[in-house]
Amino acid sequence: MENATKESKESKERSTINIKEKVLDIFSKYSMVIILIALLIAFQLMTGGIFLRPLNITNIVLQNSHILVLAAGMLLVVLLGFVDLSVGSVMAFVGAIAGMMMVNNHMSPWLAVPICLAIGALIGAWQGFWVAYVGIPAFIVTLAGLLMFRGLTQVVLGGQSLAPFPRAFQKISTGYLPEVFVSSSGMHFLTLILGAVLALGLVFFQWKAREKRKQNLFEVPSMNAFIVKSVLTVAIVLGLSYIFAAYQGFPVILIILGVIVGVYGFLTNSTVAGRQIYATGGNLKAAQLSGIKTKKITFWVFVNMGMMAALAGLILAARLNAATPQAGTSLELDAMASVYFGGASTSGGIGTITGAIVGGLVMGVLNNGMSILGIGVDWQQAIKGLILLLAVVLDIYNKKRKIS
Repeated sequence: MENATKESKESKERSTINIKEKVLDIFSKYSMVIILIALLIAFQLMTGGIFLRPLNITNIVLQNSHILVLAAGMLLVVLLGFVDLSVGSVMAFVGAIAGMMMVNNHMSPWLAVPICLAIGALIGAWQGFWVAYVGIPAFIVTLAGLLMFRGLTQVVLGGQSLAPFPRAFQKISTGYLPEVFVSSSGMHFLTLILGAVLALGLVFFQWKAREKRKQNLFEVPSMNAFIVKSVLTVAIVLGLSYIFAAYQGFPVILIILGVIVGVYGFLTNSTVAGRQIYATGGNLKAAQLSGIKTKKITFWVFVNMGMMAALAGLILAARLNAATPQAGTSLELDAMASVYFGGASTSGGIGTITGAIVGGLVMGVLNNGMSILGIGVDWQQAIKGLILLLAVVLDIYNKKRKIS
């Protein structure tokens, strides 16, 4: 009798420990999504329903689109264990070049935009050369870039702003998808249709990924867990689509961000280059011994970062409708905070594009929500700094828990 009671207690203790471990694993995997949802609910309640209005949700996307683009590029840099401090200055410099071409010389945006992206890639190649092939620490090279390109921005603009940009260029950041169906209800039907297609597509790709893991004899979540995840995915996508459709539909910049996320997701998850980036950041010497050309990988990651900084600079210039000397100030910190808060490791080798985007959205939601509540910029900066520290603490905690 005593043995049976003892076994029953031990069984209950084991089940309690297993439940606790599962909860911790779920929180570790989806902590940023959970925090984002909690923030959305909290700000909706604190602002009296203002926060989740279609206009405000659209504004969050428009106001933070350039940061999300930077975060996508910064992810690859952080995966290698580096940081790029120059991205804010590169944004300003490319915006200034765009202003010179389109405002002063009336160049077509269809020609100016590719030239500006090429200039960003060349800047990334310049910095990547010193980091990858000369061996100068990325912190020093990009700090020099921060100072140099901020100074060159002042030289190009002469301390003054250039405006306005052509309307076609402005639509990059402030345009919306056209409506192809006439509706008396005021809803943007094209957005609802695209949202439904996207939701079904995401569920399909999740299913394909699950089946592929099963074929390769990897552990996969149970069917019930997959169904719950799929239902949540569909609900979130359709809910957001409805919110955007109630205003003016999907912004053009949201489509651009969707393409970027898709490309980076494919690169990091399904290509040899993506696996080599993770391997190089996870263990440099092991990667070199396995035949990976780590210097080449590092060089091209910085080229990519330069081009993404250029794109972010163009998006910001289009939204402001001006090229200004102060553009991009401190945005490198927001980009790094987004990546680290999204679960990337400070030592490299760990991080996802989804995490970086969710981290960027968390920062954007915080900025927007605190502004609506009337919290000053000084306190906003202090709170964001604290959140960045907590993100790194969470990363260290997760590492220690996995080791133990």
